[in-house]
Amino acid sequence: MTVTQDRPSTKLGIVGAGGVGSAMAYASVIQNVAREVVLYDIAAQKAEAEALDIAHGSLFASNVRITGGGDPELLKGCDMIIITAGAPQKPGQTRLELAGTNVKILESMMPTLLEQAPDAVYMLVTNPCDVLTVVAQRISGLGAHQVFSSGTVLDSSRLRWLIGNAAGVSSDSVHAMIVGEHGDSEFPLWSSATIGQVPVDQWTGDDGSALFTDEVKDTLGHDVMRAAYKVIEGKGATNYAIGLSGARIAKAVLQGQDAVLPVSTVLEGYQGIDGVALSVPCVVGFGGVRRVLEVPMDEAETKKLQASAQTLRESLSSLGY
Repeated sequence: MTVTQDRPSTKLGIVGAGGVGSAMAYASVIQNVAREVVLYDIAAQKAEAEALDIAHGSLFASNVRITGGGDPELLKGCDMIIITAGAPQKPGQTRLELAGTNVKILESMMPTLLEQAPDAVYMLVTNPCDVLTVVAQRISGLGAHQVFSSGTVLDSSRLRWLIGNAAGVSSDSVHAMIVGEHGDSEFPLWSSATIGQVPVDQWTGDDGSALFTDEVKDTLGHDVMRAAYKVIEGKGATNYAIGLSGARIAKAVLQGQDAVLPVSTVLEGYQGIDGVALSVPCVVGFGGVRRVLEVPMDEAETKKLQASAQTLRESLSSLGY
């Protein structure tokens, strides 16, 4: 007789029951990310109602148990906690302009979370996520591998979608990443971007001419960087796509997938960058960031990464970090 070993019990905590946190909880249940999902918010009734709404449909999705409420003890023993709570980004407001308000929220929140789940992997989604990753890592004293942000995982999905549309292929066949700040100084790694095995620079249109000219690439990079602003202008917030991408990262951690994802973690000695969190390709699995990958970059890309790091250094300095 063959005995099948069930996957270990896992518990995912999501802090913040707003649009992003609720979408992330919904996506996590649908994708069977963890055995148990907890949605926590100081607005207890809101968290309980959102969790209950998802639970009522769990028959059609998975056997994941989901609960919600305003008691921090709900988070006790979580294997991973995703922080989405914070002031929302307003139309026209940059992510870095949010920094002061959300740093204060994180400073008051982090000790409570650590008391309930000192061994959890922590992922920041609240913006500006790169700045908050550094703050959270310093407050917690946890290793950089254990505290990171969702970074440019969603931005990279947006880029792949745009490239796929332009080339007329599935985004699954596009291999490209956005790196740097999750914000205005982010940029695509065009030098290593491919469609299938074909470098993007060598992809041609129906007439045989190069499809991804410098002008087209600049436009695509700009469209990715402005994508969130466009959604915010139209509906007031982004939530579905970040919910899906957050659940994807959580699955990599809780199921030990060792997936290569451009999450944002505090870098040390990376292209001469120290002490700031930037998105670069990382191996993500059990315990968080298992390895930061050294990616070949051309001279222009290296300069852009350095400029992105400087932007974040200045923001952290202005906040006393």
